[in-house]
Amino acid sequence: MNSKLTMILRIFLGLILVVFGANKFFGFMPSMELPEGAMALMGAMVKSGYLLKLVGITEIVAGLLLLVNKWTPFALIILAPVSLNMALFHLFLAPASIGPAAVVTLINAVLIYDNWSKFKILF
Repeated sequence: MNSKLTMILRIFLGLILVVFGANKFFGFMPSMELPEGAMALMGAMVKSGYLLKLVGITEIVAGLLLLVNKWTPFALIILAPVSLNMALFHLFLAPASIGPAAVVTLINAVLIYDNWSKFKILF
């Protein structure tokens, strides 16, 4: 794959993750209207006291690793379940707002494919 395109996708994904991860702590972005089931799940994550913060920390760490191009395959692997859950959350509970989650999941998949030679040993 084109290394410039890969670099652009990696930086774009890193920025998305850092911004949305930080938003879980500071709430600087307006909340979007979510259907009842999606609100119930988000409410449970907030009430747990740690789960939403853990997701936020994971997003920030993965995003920073992607931005500085350090341990990129590791960042992509820890991001894989997070991005898959984002996509499934929106697919099943809030399909009207699936756009950003689909973009994150797609870019993560493309970058994993681009780094596949580093993952072969796992399989």
